[in-house]
Amino acid sequence: MSASTDQPAAAGAAEHAVARPWASPAIWLAVFCVFVLAGLLSPLRLPLGSYYWDTAVYFDAAQRIGQGQVPNIDFFTPVGPLGYYLVAGFDWLFPAAHPLLTANWGLLPIALPLLAILVFHVGRSSRGLALALLLPFLLFASLPINLHEVYTLPGFDCYGHYNRHVALLLYVLIAVLMFARDRRLTIWLVAALMLTLFLVKVTGAVAGAILVGYAVLTGRMRLRDACLAAVATIGVLAAIDLVTGGLTRAYVDDILTLLKLNTDALLPRFLTVASFKFEVIAPAFVLIGLLAYASRRPRPASALSWLREFAVSPAGWLAISLMALTFFETQNTGSLEFIGLWPILLVLLLDWSRRNDRLRPAVLLLICVIAAPSAVNFIERSARASFGAPTYLPLDVDDVGKLGRVSVKDEIAERAPIMLQHYAKHQPAYADLAVTGQQPSLMLYSEIDHHATWLLEIEQGILAIKAWEHANARKLNGVFTLDFVDIMNRLLDRRPPRHVPIGIDPTRSNPKLEAQMIESLRQTDAILAPKCPLTSIRAAIFKHFVKALEGRSKVAVAPCWDMYLKP
Repeated sequence: MSASTDQPAAAGAAEHAVARPWASPAIWLAVFCVFVLAGLLSPLRLPLGSYYWDTAVYFDAAQRIGQGQVPNIDFFTPVGPLGYYLVAGFDWLFPAAHPLLTANWGLLPIALPLLAILVFHVGRSSRGLALALLLPFLLFASLPINLHEVYTLPGFDCYGHYNRHVALLLYVLIAVLMFARDRRLTIWLVAALMLTLFLVKVTGAVAGAILVGYAVLTGRMRLRDACLAAVATIGVLAAIDLVTGGLTRAYVDDILTLLKLNTDALLPRFLTVASFKFEVIAPAFVLIGLLAYASRRPRPASALSWLREFAVSPAGWLAISLMALTFFETQNTGSLEFIGLWPILLVLLLDWSRRNDRLRPAVLLLICVIAAPSAVNFIERSARASFGAPTYLPLDVDDVGKLGRVSVKDEIAERAPIMLQHYAKHQPAYADLAVTGQQPSLMLYSEIDHHATWLLEIEQGILAIKAWEHANARKLNGVFTLDFVDIMNRLLDRRPPRHVPIGIDPTRSNPKLEAQMIESLRQTDAILAPKCPLTSIRAAIFKHFVKALEGRSKVAVAPCWDMYLKP
């Protein structure tokens, strides 16, 4: 059954739940906007979570953008340029905002208005249905929380921001394809969403293309309308390329480079997604099978006609959306996995809640089983991080600016400086370990205490550079850090080198050392090598850029930092 028949029928079923003014979608949107604005205006201190340097990458990009650099043209990026621009804009507009919230909410200026347009469109027929589409989005967009826990201690998730952005955009795209009933509105919403998906992360655009293609095959969207949306998207990309002097082409080149750097087999990634999201994928498969069985009663005239009816039904949409979202999740390390299924589950819920069918209890139960874990995980992890925060201690890293406005458990506050001293004292042991390709811990980068130590290491480097500059009466024009993130220029307010990548991962996002990259680094006064601890990743980055160190003098500016100084 298509959503076109579900939507009018849903009006009577849902309106009784929204008779009060507080149930208006407009009020919920206003409350959410006030919540976000208050968060951005407040100098909050938030509980530290895993992979905090993933958040710092955005502020490395913001510094480069503020210095006139253009993503993809002037520096290699692991994802699209739009997220970096939006976060840089938020950073400029709300200088007191916590970096975690700035990164998490960076895409709301685009995603929220697009959803609001759809919600008010649906609300003309059913305010209850509009509210049912809006509230899940607001829940999952509210806080920097992923649905997959990588570390047992509570904290806000500092990684996967662009994955969360894509998950929310795919939620809106699927909602548009399921519930929009105006052709022109559908065309422009699809065009805007596909454009945004492409500019945030190309794998999100691939998943979106699968969904739009299926909409054309099943008649939810005319081929002509899809072509108009595609022309509009390509036209805007061409205009961006013209205005920026080649951003779109540079982005495509970076995508091709990433494809060459990421050649792992796809099957193991599908198995990984299936294992850590078993609580969603398994019941979804069971539900699809049950709906397929239900659609065979009474048996149709032919298997082909049954297949055609199944394809256009919500069950067919559940199957294709599960496939598209699973493909996207194979490219992720965690986000808001499979929330895009919720608009389809809503259609199924409205349909089966009023059916007189012996399979009705089983179908409704499976819908709840698919949806509940995501909501429960998000709420539970948010509550743990929020309620535990008042008992945490501030991490003493005032020289790291607002990136240092984090709190940690008292055990971590005690442990982090001890570990920094330990790493400095026993550097040969960790260098020996790095040669074997092993890290000090199997899950080092997931550990919150490691990122607390990393912040202390960054502060030590900042203070050491300032002391060296004062002692030598020389102000460095900029630095480059041989690490995953180069945040020093942001903290020192210096000019970052051009043509060097951000978010350097030797296994996934570290392109070849080219002539223009080497020349830019030669013009940079200092290249910094962090050593607490020396890991196999840091050793690989050092080796990759070793040619840029030629002719420089090595200065041990701090126990955890070596500086390679331009003569």
